[in-house]
Amino acid sequence: MLKFAAALAATTMLASAAHAQQPGEANFRALYKELVETNTTFSAGSCTLAAERMAARLKAAGFADSDLTLFTPPDKPKDGGLVAVLAGKDPKAKAILLLAHIDVVEAKREDWERDPFTLVEENGYFYARGASDDKAQAAIWTDLLIRLKQEGYKPRRALKVALTCGEEGGGQVNGAAWLAENRRDLIDAAFALNEGAGGALDSAGGKPVVHNIQAGEKTSSSFRLEAVNPGGHSSRPVPDNAIYQLARAIDGVAGYTFPVQMNDTTRAYFTKMAPIVGGATGAAMTAIVANPKDAAADATLSKDANYNAILRTTCVATQISGGHAQNALPQRANATINCRIFPGESPAAVRDALVKAIGDAKVEVSQPSKSRGEKTAPPLTAQVVGPIEKISAQMWPGIPVVPVLQAGGTDAGPLIAVGIPTYGVSGIFYDPDLGRLHGLNERIGVKSLLDAREFSYRLVKLYAEAK
Repeated sequence: MLKFAAALAATTMLASAAHAQQPGEANFRALYKELVETNTTFSAGSCTLAAERMAARLKAAGFADSDLTLFTPPDKPKDGGLVAVLAGKDPKAKAILLLAHIDVVEAKREDWERDPFTLVEENGYFYARGASDDKAQAAIWTDLLIRLKQEGYKPRRALKVALTCGEEGGGQVNGAAWLAENRRDLIDAAFALNEGAGGALDSAGGKPVVHNIQAGEKTSSSFRLEAVNPGGHSSRPVPDNAIYQLARAIDGVAGYTFPVQMNDTTRAYFTKMAPIVGGATGAAMTAIVANPKDAAADATLSKDANYNAILRTTCVATQISGGHAQNALPQRANATINCRIFPGESPAAVRDALVKAIGDAKVEVSQPSKSRGEKTAPPLTAQVVGPIEKISAQMWPGIPVVPVLQAGGTDAGPLIAVGIPTYGVSGIFYDPDLGRLHGLNERIGVKSLLDAREFSYRLVKLYAEAK
């Protein structure tokens, strides 16, 4: 019994020693909790308050007022953000920008198992709205500056952290776009690190499978289809009907498939994923890289919505309305077609393709609102990828690092549009449910979060010293 107790004590000491490899973890947990529990929804929250609280922590760690810029878009007092700077030793070396958004999507208490705005640690997970998207990254970046400051570390390149609002599109001003348009000087950098990619865990044992780098994302752009008609009394129908006309137009869109497009990111993705996936799907990945016009490979891959989404521009009907009375012929009918545009393709070219697919000049195709910048994929240079591969190999040996094109949207777009290459890399490994992002009971693994904190610390220091 005494031997067992001694062995148990030794095991506990070893575990504590391993755990102690992350300095300042208690402070990080407190910072993370404060940020997550600061409500930043559009309906009831304040990004400005969250930014102020993070600024207070940075100031307490020794950052001067001149290192901290709290900003608020005009007439939007709750949509503020923060840019914090750890000065570099070489004034000629461009900074590294660390970007994260602090707004979150809405969450109703009655729908959640736990209070969505109280951070709960349970069964190896943190649960709360924003526990992952994107306050995990925001907390990691803020804590990183504090950790480096307290170490007395002076990087060769300046390190900038930008915490912004409005990425979720719920009605707040997009802070990244606002900075790009109004305070480009504050965020000027050689490149930026952002959300948008992470690692994948298997469904069986939660083991790492692949570590992704986001290099490029598709542009979200919505188009409006509209059919108009003089209308009349429903008791005297005629073939010329606005709703029928719109229905045929939608059918034309549904029947059209944009051609396969490839860039450096998707070629690298399918090349590296082919041996991991294997089988007929892996063979199709190899074939599509060799020949993007391979119809058989396209057919195989396109059965999977995730692969189809990064092979081409996609357009889908998402909203429809028409008519003004149940006893009248419709005078107007319209639909929204949401497109996710492959990097490098213009919204104008997509509109032209939709017009051709519809084949009816009487159906107007318009773009009601301008998309947030036409997006191009930033280059996957050795200077960017090499450090990620190095630290990833240290922490997750044998796990491949694979570039990925993001089918969804992040704040990378506004930065890329003004010449700041932006990459998604977090070191956060997710279960197959992707942490239930935007859904009920959002969560992140405690180990995943702490590992990502260490990954980011090591990675940013490599970038900070790079020549």
